[in-house]
Amino acid sequence: MSHNIKEEDKETLNFIEHIVEEHNKNGRFNQKVHTRFPPEPNGFLHIGHAKAICVSFDLAQKYGGLTNLRFDDTNPSTEKIDFVESIKKDIKWLGFDWEDRLYFTSDYFEQLYEYAVELIKKGKAYVDFSSSETMDEEKKKAIESKYRNTLIESNLLEFKKMKNGVYQDGTCSLRLKIDMQADNWLMRDPVIYRIKHETHHNTGDSWCIYPMYDWAHGLSDSIEKITHSLCSLEFEVHRELYDWCLIQLGVYRPQQIEFSRLNVTYTVTSKRKLKELIDKGVVSGWDDPRMPTISGMRRRGYPPEAIKSFIRRAGVSKRDQYIDLSSLESSVRDELNKTASRVMGVLNPLKVIITNYPEGKTEQLTIINNPEDETKGSRNVPFTREIYIEKEDFTTETPNKKWRRLAVDRNVRFKGAYILTCTGFKTDVNNEVEEVYCTYYPESKSGNDQSGIKPKGTLHWVSIEHAIPAKVNIYDRLFSDENPTGHKDIDFKEFLNPQSLKTISAFVEPGLANVLTGDIFQFMRLGYFCVDPDSKNGKLIFNRTVALKDSWSKKQKGK
Repeated sequence: MSHNIKEEDKETLNFIEHIVEEHNKNGRFNQKVHTRFPPEPNGFLHIGHAKAICVSFDLAQKYGGLTNLRFDDTNPSTEKIDFVESIKKDIKWLGFDWEDRLYFTSDYFEQLYEYAVELIKKGKAYVDFSSSETMDEEKKKAIESKYRNTLIESNLLEFKKMKNGVYQDGTCSLRLKIDMQADNWLMRDPVIYRIKHETHHNTGDSWCIYPMYDWAHGLSDSIEKITHSLCSLEFEVHRELYDWCLIQLGVYRPQQIEFSRLNVTYTVTSKRKLKELIDKGVVSGWDDPRMPTISGMRRRGYPPEAIKSFIRRAGVSKRDQYIDLSSLESSVRDELNKTASRVMGVLNPLKVIITNYPEGKTEQLTIINNPEDETKGSRNVPFTREIYIEKEDFTTETPNKKWRRLAVDRNVRFKGAYILTCTGFKTDVNNEVEEVYCTYYPESKSGNDQSGIKPKGTLHWVSIEHAIPAKVNIYDRLFSDENPTGHKDIDFKEFLNPQSLKTISAFVEPGLANVLTGDIFQFMRLGYFCVDPDSKNGKLIFNRTVALKDSWSKKQKGK
């Protein structure tokens, strides 16, 4: 199993581009490139879909072509308009635009029906009244159905009756007449229409028969004049059927090209399994920040550029891709390090009293917003006699030489402020430290330090008087196993990480009082944090996007 992006996998679109170049040389498709992204609106998009989106849109852009967004909406049982809208939103957020090329497979239901009638007339399709169990058994034994040689006129009549709602669900289906001896089981007279008396999100109750994927997919590509039908590797076996349908009808024929799916460790991307997590209350919904969905990653604070960078670095190949989640997190850090403003928040507060700082005094200190980007400017942060620091930044023990935080008789710089030295502390009845006492050096002000004192380290802080309370969600991997679905006879939910979400009460600097949903900051020394959609003025909620460093790998090695 591969945990990191290998050099040989960094061939972004290479083999697909090679095919396109060959087509351009021999004149196929008149040197045009027209791709499509065909999601089924039965759930939210996830990281695997993000790869498919990038591949289709990037390829078309590279060759000056076009990309359609087409919803594969052939199953009214599971599809909803809400999913349609969420998918559109996700693609736009990633930075791609289909412009005026928005289509639905349901737009072609009448044409698909007529194509089916044409094959019936050619003796290439028939109505079968067998049960699904019987059909499966006959496929296994390579036995032809007793309905296979029904007269064309009878098949036309029965198919029309199916369309007109004469039969109940499951009574019969339309099958292609191909080869019951074929090595490829998909060619053993596949079903291409089934009866479903259900309301469709786009066509309402106009239809009670719905086309199967293998019938609708290739013909929709043909209708839209797609040149390169890009799909994941599991559809390679479907290509024979894809081509057979187009050849039998004598219609325009795109080229189907398959590439490997993107798998990420500590993650599941099956929509069925993701829905199971939602239904069982393991996560709050499709956009839970622990989910691998695009909406979940957006809510967590992953920037679209980081996701695209990760996918493009992973590349496109025929090899199975199983990439460590830490690689995606690294892309997120790289992007946010450039773009996120630095602020101060304290997640585990400990009170510090600066005994020689005047009571009632508030000093406005100027702190740079982002040292990586001068255009981000600076801000004023209030400094007072009583402040919060992290409990982990103080020790009552005699520290070793590597300790770069606060301890008795240790000098430490408070970010953007002064150098302080600890003079003592107070504990409660449980012997827990509840207050720390310090003195400051007035001449050591940041930016104009004339004290000559060398501090051991630099700590973040917030003024108690001006601190704003905030709820902070600390997210970790949803699963404790790198491949939760890879264990035979063990339910993937057995590997859920009980520590995947921890909610704490924290304090942040006052400049964050009016932040907006989606705003992302680096809490100095702590990580990157995003404003949650449920956050309100007076009730701030932050989601930790990612820690400053990858601590998970070290934890796993230490087990």
